[in-house]
Amino acid sequence: MNAGDFLRGGGCVLGAVLLGAVMQAAVAQTAFADLALRDAPARHQALAEAAKKEGTLTFYTSIPEKDMAQLTEDFTRRYGVKIVIWRASTDKILQRLVAEKRANRWDFDAVDISSPELEALYQEKLLQEVNSSLQKELIDDAMPAHHGWAPQFLTAWVQAYNTNAVKKENLPKSYEDLADPRFKGLLGVEATDSDWYCGQVRALGQEKGTKLFRDIVTRNRWSVRTGHSLLANMVVSGEVPIGLTAYSYMIDQAKAKGAPVDWFALNPVIARSNGIGVSRNPPHPNAALLFYEYMISDAQPIMVKMNYLSPAKKLASSLNGAKLQFVDPLASRAEIERCDAAYTALNKLN
Repeated sequence: MNAGDFLRGGGCVLGAVLLGAVMQAAVAQTAFADLALRDAPARHQALAEAAKKEGTLTFYTSIPEKDMAQLTEDFTRRYGVKIVIWRASTDKILQRLVAEKRANRWDFDAVDISSPELEALYQEKLLQEVNSSLQKELIDDAMPAHHGWAPQFLTAWVQAYNTNAVKKENLPKSYEDLADPRFKGLLGVEATDSDWYCGQVRALGQEKGTKLFRDIVTRNRWSVRTGHSLLANMVVSGEVPIGLTAYSYMIDQAKAKGAPVDWFALNPVIARSNGIGVSRNPPHPNAALLFYEYMISDAQPIMVKMNYLSPAKKLASSLNGAKLQFVDPLASRAEIERCDAAYTALNKLN
């Protein structure tokens, strides 16, 4: 046999090995899809037993480390499954998962980020549809019909204020009030909260809303901070007396520790769900599904104790009677980019 014959023969062998691996992966993926879609009373116990044998799962999340630690401890105590966490911002997680897919890497079992980015992952065919009776316990408006992900907690943009710097009776009663000169130099926003801005503009009407926020920024200015934790800390210190795009749970947590902060809600209150999704091809399929069901059920009371807003109907908060208007997670990428550009341009007016 000459070298050419040898290489051709080796190529056939290698091709057969690769083909076999691809077919095996396809069979495993189909089996997992069947498991995820087949909701049955006995599934949970079977998942718990199989997940304990798998021993671990890999979870990508934007949930703060200190809060995730409580959920990790509880889940591991219940099921004996270790959680390996890769924590980053929502945008970085989205970028990493898309890059991993292009490299045909499936390192993650589950992911928990904001709903628009989860929807992007679903459209990229990275997430597995799941049927579970537990989904019926969640707020209908927050649950996507395709079941490619589920709401895990709600994020509502509220207005935070430093109680030493601003008296409660002097707080604005509407967004129109923010254009008043008495709020000059008091306001701050988070740099990436385009969802909040575009939600307000839609609620007020495109022309009216755009003009109002332009007037607020050009007349009174607002400081722009990168990161909601930073914005909350700036309100706590008094450097930003009124934070217009604060997360309610962060302010509640700071207040519980004795910080001079509180929040109020100007209507409309824009909200967005952070959700949990399961990989379409998870390394630990049973642990992935078990963790998904845990996060939308047993984890919910723990989240509420940490001042998160729950999507569970029996635990849902009314935010002092305010009606939540949810960000549309099905918005097109073009619409999201247009919204981001409009908010960035507004912030540059400072």
